[in-house]
Amino acid sequence: MTSVAGHPSARACAAVTAVVAAIAAVTVPAGGARAAATITVAADGSGTYRTIQEAVTAATSGTVITIKAGTYQGQVLIPPGKPGITLQGATGTSSDVVVTGDKPASAAGTAGSAVVLNQAAGTTVKGLTIQNTYAGHDSQALALYAAGDRQVYRNVQLKGYQDTFLSWGGTGSSQVRQYVYKSYIEGAVDFIYGNGALVVDSTTIRSLDRGSSNNGYITAAATNAGNTYGILITRSTLVSSAAAETVALGRCWHAGGAADAIGQVLVRDSTLGGHIRQAGAWQDMGGFSWKTCRFTEYGNTGPGATRGTGDRPQMSAATADGYTAQKYLAGSDGWNPVQ
Repeated sequence: MTSVAGHPSARACAAVTAVVAAIAAVTVPAGGARAAATITVAADGSGTYRTIQEAVTAATSGTVITIKAGTYQGQVLIPPGKPGITLQGATGTSSDVVVTGDKPASAAGTAGSAVVLNQAAGTTVKGLTIQNTYAGHDSQALALYAAGDRQVYRNVQLKGYQDTFLSWGGTGSSQVRQYVYKSYIEGAVDFIYGNGALVVDSTTIRSLDRGSSNNGYITAAATNAGNTYGILITRSTLVSSAAAETVALGRCWHAGGAADAIGQVLVRDSTLGGHIRQAGAWQDMGGFSWKTCRFTEYGNTGPGATRGTGDRPQMSAATADGYTAQKYLAGSDGWNPVQ
């Protein structure tokens, strides 16, 4: 967040539009197969294209883009008109393919800072790393801005510091759905955030050590009051080298001061390291009490699991039956990517 609370607003939406217009102007190299079902990207010139953006521009719905090992600089935009494409690392080892940038939102806007800005529905991203290496700790600097419905991220690494991963469906009750499976997410401040229906499953979530008595916040949900589901962390492992009881599970983000942004987060069936706060695991934000949001836990273990602190609400078993990964993602069309 720009000032810890400055998340997407009308200004940010305008920034998305500008980024779309700018990147859409990328030209396809002569001889490029715009309708190809399979495209290979290689920085050394041994593939169909040298850059991921060129490949996305050439892709049509259903295209599989295989990316050879290497480091790829600069923003990748997958616009709404490119549904159903797949981005996959060629080796299956996520650290072999690194998509990287270092722009802060203070210089480029929220959308402009994102290393990958994925606005398309039905995309799959697997076997690669997306990282924003911006060294300053005074601004948002997104690795991934996920703004499309029915997106799947599998075996990916998402690395940043502040606001690493945004799931955002726009204002009001409009909601996008994303599923992250067997992956790795790291950051320090609000690094899993937004108003989407987001499931983080079987994933390692690492909080960076700020060397402070306050080592940050994992989530910042802005779920609309009309939506039952927000962010679910399930079957995952929360780790850190930070001091004991210095990291919060999350805080309540009323995006743009919206009173109807009643964030929903459930952390369930996960292993919590000792860095998680006992008292104060859920935090206030922007003048709003964490109690205005819907924060709960269920069935967690590990040294960071609750020891009975009164401000860590626990969901009942009967209620938890209605808060599974499948329930979060089903929507009105029954989508079920859960593994």
